[in-house]
Amino acid sequence: MVTIPTVSLNDGTAFPQLGLGTYNLRGEDGTQSIVTAIEGGYRLLDSAVNYENEQEVGEAVRRSGIRDELIVTTKVPGRDHGYDETRRSADGSLERLGLERIDLYLIHWPNPSVDKYVDTYRAMVDLQKEGRIGSVGVSNFTEPMLARIIEATGIVPAVNQVELHPYFPQAHLRAFHASQGIRTESWSPLARRSELLSEQVVADAAAAHGVTPTQVVLRWHVQLGTTPIPKSADPARQAENVDVFEFSLTDEEVSAISGLERGRLWDGDPDTHEEM
Repeated sequence: MVTIPTVSLNDGTAFPQLGLGTYNLRGEDGTQSIVTAIEGGYRLLDSAVNYENEQEVGEAVRRSGIRDELIVTTKVPGRDHGYDETRRSADGSLERLGLERIDLYLIHWPNPSVDKYVDTYRAMVDLQKEGRIGSVGVSNFTEPMLARIIEATGIVPAVNQVELHPYFPQAHLRAFHASQGIRTESWSPLARRSELLSEQVVADAAAAHGVTPTQVVLRWHVQLGTTPIPKSADPARQAENVDVFEFSLTDEEVSAISGLERGRLWDGDPDTHEEM
């Protein structure tokens, strides 16, 4: 079993430097895949209402027998934005998870045309004060959106989970996060359905260190100071993904991989993309 190093969030929570994405992990097979990942060392589990697998995640946590070691994440969907709506949404998530606390609670998308994300965040902060939420954070927020909720509530999000991979390194946003003490979490860290793992600079680094291209990219995330959350149901792939803490890329390799930047790969601009 791999021991994943942690960093301290702005609220003092020890946060793993790599986690497990659980999108599309459903049913008994999904539950068992999550259990296998936990047995292999994963301690950060990323879910959402819209993934429709909170029950599976909660069951995997119970089967693991190590609830206190795990950070369970779920997210408020767009249809539940608003103060009262968010509180009801949290009730539903806790019931489906079968847990007494959500360890990390995120706003899934800001949905600016609805313009209720500040009220949503206020509800989350109050739920945290009540002990029903551990850490509060957001997902897919831009710098102006982050500044707005910080000004409105005085509470800096612990995490902002965003699209981030070598094709979209988000250097400016990462710098803002660092200035505010926000941890960057990377969704689609391997740029799924792209040619990223075949890029020459990635292949060269993999050959130089005797690792796989996947491990190179995940190590790139770690060295940027972000937490990637790759999803896999395959035990061998899970083990490969988490085994990135025994080697380091050179500064030149990190820069070369970052030089692959080309922009977002999907229609995920937070100023325009919305999900209910």
